[in-house]
Amino acid sequence: MAAGGDDTTIAQVHSGIDSSNKTLLKSEALYKYVLDTSVLPHEPESMRELRLVTDKHEWGFMQSSPDEASLLRMLIKLSGARRTLEVGVFTGYSLLATALALPADGKVIAFDVSREYYDIGRPFIERAGVAGKVDFREGPALEQLDELLADPANHGAFDFAFVDADKPNYVRYHEQLLRLVRVGGTVVYDNTLWAGTVALPPDAPLSDLDRRFSAAIRELNVRLSQDPRVEVCQLAIADGVTICRRVV
Repeated sequence: MAAGGDDTTIAQVHSGIDSSNKTLLKSEALYKYVLDTSVLPHEPESMRELRLVTDKHEWGFMQSSPDEASLLRMLIKLSGARRTLEVGVFTGYSLLATALALPADGKVIAFDVSREYYDIGRPFIERAGVAGKVDFREGPALEQLDELLADPANHGAFDFAFVDADKPNYVRYHEQLLRLVRVGGTVVYDNTLWAGTVALPPDAPLSDLDRRFSAAIRELNVRLSQDPRVEVCQLAIADGVTICRRVV
């Protein structure tokens, strides 16, 4: 759950949901097993250092989980992506994962409404030797994406996109990104199960914010399931990850 891509503040993103649990798995022991066996042994040192620093931050719960970052790295490598987009950055843990996975000539354009938290992660990105792959752009992501779309050369020019930002704008990001990502390219959305609240009844006791964000995620999930332009795969890892492959 990275910082918002529009003018949503960090405080507004903070939820009443217990955010200390980074997984939907029922067993903490099983999640620890997954991390200790298949994820953390392969986590680059620069990512580990940034993750630990971010964990100590007041808003550290917004950081992507290690298993999700591992998934992103694998998807980028499997797809051979070279030009990618990231909406929502926070301190840059998932951004660093992306930059490390990209080939030497790869580039990721990353958007966040504020660079305050990105500046925490920037030194780790530099020490990892991948700063040259990162193009960070400060400002509301909807506006930044519109600027890219204003140039026809950017239409279908990107291979991969990752969205972890302000949930009420996910549907709007989807429309923008499908014009920027090529046919055969991939768009990945984070928090698509919103701590399991998407399956709760309408009268379930939730904070106003959680109710709003959960409704936004449910709208996205319905839209994706009915969108003929994409193939969709919903994964119950981290807080829910949805992978979309553009087919039209």
